[in-house]
Amino acid sequence: MISPKTILVTGCSTGGIGAALALALAKRNNTVIATARTPSKIPSSLSTLPNVTVLALDVCSPPSITAAVSHFTSNNLTLDVVVNNAGGGYAMPLLDASIDRAKELYDLNVWGPLRAIQAFSALLIASKGRVVNISTCGAAVNTPWIGVYSSSKAALTTLSETLRLELLPFGVRVVAIMVGAVDSKFHDNDVFELPRTSLYVPVEEQLKGWASGASKPKGVAADVFVESIVEDVVGDGAVGLVWKGPHAGSIKYLSRFAPQSVADAAMSYTQGLAELKAHVDAKE
Repeated sequence: MISPKTILVTGCSTGGIGAALALALAKRNNTVIATARTPSKIPSSLSTLPNVTVLALDVCSPPSITAAVSHFTSNNLTLDVVVNNAGGGYAMPLLDASIDRAKELYDLNVWGPLRAIQAFSALLIASKGRVVNISTCGAAVNTPWIGVYSSSKAALTTLSETLRLELLPFGVRVVAIMVGAVDSKFHDNDVFELPRTSLYVPVEEQLKGWASGASKPKGVAADVFVESIVEDVVGDGAVGLVWKGPHAGSIKYLSRFAPQSVADAAMSYTQGLAELKAHVDAKE
């Protein structure tokens, strides 16, 4: 039987994987530190539990991370697990992508988790703890229109796998959850505006589908999905890449074993590329 642990989860706003996971962990008698950039967005069903502490934490802000670490050190608290869940998305053809917005997304999806790991490393080494990074199956395949987001998660996955080796001598285990299709409020804050000069205006509706999440494969609710990863968070078993959720197995196969032509066809299906080519050919 796994003993209760002290677990910090980032990105616990209502409707996402973080809040659902933190609630599932708390219901299993773990001590949970639920964090969000705006703590008022953490659901009351989580924040009112006696074994849950709510903290403000913006992973893009070094002072915010320092303050969160101080919560542990000033109260002589241990820390067994850090779950890097905070993140964001961005749908836009790469030719039209805002470099400034892409940098902001990388700060949130890549450097934010690394900042947190660096800051909490002493506590994790002391407890011989665990780092869990929430990545995505999209990090392993090439999907049109979400290249900035997917590449940021690919970078996080590479950092996670490298940290798995670098932290092993200190007894700290590192896991990257390769998340499949999950229905959440992940896309609620995405604002999509395709430039009128874009070469991709003829397939704008397909792009809007990615920005809103409507084009994603049908998934499961966040509270259902997190039940499949609780043991990966608190357990002492799996390390490295853990593929979970609808379509995760198929994408794992595509990324590792399928010929490139098969993978390209699968990830390009219904993305509007054929329609775009027909439009281009008609103009020539």
